[in-house]
Amino acid sequence: MSEQNGPSNNKDSDQAQSIGLILADDDFFIRESLKVLIGLDPGINVVGTASNGREALELLEAGTTADVVLMDIRMPDCDGVEGTRLIKSHFPNVQVLMLTTFDDDEYIVQALQNGASGYLLKNVPPDRIIQGIKTVHNGDMLIHPDIARKLAGLLRPAAAPQAHESLESYGLTRMELAVAEAISEGLSNKEIAAKLFLSEGTVKNYVTEILGKLHLRDRTQIAIFMLKK
Repeated sequence: MSEQNGPSNNKDSDQAQSIGLILADDDFFIRESLKVLIGLDPGINVVGTASNGREALELLEAGTTADVVLMDIRMPDCDGVEGTRLIKSHFPNVQVLMLTTFDDDEYIVQALQNGASGYLLKNVPPDRIIQGIKTVHNGDMLIHPDIARKLAGLLRPAAAPQAHESLESYGLTRMELAVAEAISEGLSNKEIAAKLFLSEGTVKNYVTEILGKLHLRDRTQIAIFMLKK
């Protein structure tokens, strides 16, 4: 059952500018625990909870202002994979972060292909979940390291000498290719900037160029494209 948190008469300016978050998990106790733990961070405001992906969508359709949906991947009626598809098709600017105890190959690929911005396992500490929410809100992609390694094996075909030649046929420069590869490794703009000795602003410009040349929508699609290549 979905629950929208009512407006507070004592909201200060910091809370008004915080990240609006919807929690979607079919386990009531997990929902409430996450609500309490995440709510301790002044930069995040839990604006609603839902027991499946469709209820999360209904909260958004009802006018709940949210920037990020933190969603379990296995739920009855409407799981996180389908929930992501519905949310991204109706609210493309809302970021979806998958949180689950399952590292199921098929679910991982489908969730990312449907537009999820990241994927974390539930065994990570609360501060990692909070940081993950902030990371995807900033437009970066977040994938648990164990899952990133698995994705590479799932999506990458057998290595071929023409692999880089194929990528260069899309008109990517060497630096754009390096940025795209770093995105496929799950690095944030800040991490890419440090790795390639660039400013974050320059990295953002490269990302924009890559999206245009590859005719892609977001960083997640860049990562999937690179892993397939």
